[in-house]
Amino acid sequence: MIVTIDGPAGAGKSTVARSLARRLGYSHLDTGAMYRAVALAGLQSKVDWNRPEQLAELATTLDLRVSGERIYLRGEDVTDAVRSQEVTSVTRHAANHPQVRDHLVLLQRAVATEQNMVTEGRDQGTVVFPQAECKIFLTASAEERARRRQRDLQQRGEPETLEQILADQERRDHEDATREVGPLLRAEDAVEVLTDGLTQDQVVDRLEELVRSRMT
Repeated sequence: MIVTIDGPAGAGKSTVARSLARRLGYSHLDTGAMYRAVALAGLQSKVDWNRPEQLAELATTLDLRVSGERIYLRGEDVTDAVRSQEVTSVTRHAANHPQVRDHLVLLQRAVATEQNMVTEGRDQGTVVFPQAECKIFLTASAEERARRRQRDLQQRGEPETLEQILADQERRDHEDATREVGPLLRAEDAVEVLTDGLTQDQVVDRLEELVRSRMT
């Protein structure tokens, strides 16, 4: 069974998807981390962001591997490194690139072959797994998402003002919604879940109920 969780940045997808997968005994796939890993590789290789063909060539030859909760780039565990603000600021170059997306979609489908999976990102229910048995669109108000991002950055020693985070978030939301390939959209058959005012456990409870109602 495939469970997709899509939604905007800061909606809490990664944390909730991870917890949901553990409850169900499913595997978990954080597709956003895959795009971040490509962006990190771009930084490491000093690609010219104004020459998108460089990033495409790099992405299709990368040693990129997902193993459980960890993501490996060229054999190195970069699970934490891909969450830095520096990587976040350039991830759009990977996420908006048609060839990069096509390549990573194939990898994502390969990872999910013949296993129960909770997968999360921006286009999982619309592009990558349109046949998924349970589709969820997780969202929250702009202010709530920005506060969550601020807490995450503070915990990593990368403090940012709420105003700056809101501005960056608005830009990312616009880019996610308007890009030509894999835009952020709620699948017609997805259930929207607003997480404002809910604890993490309450959100996971709601999602678990949804998933189990779709099991045959």
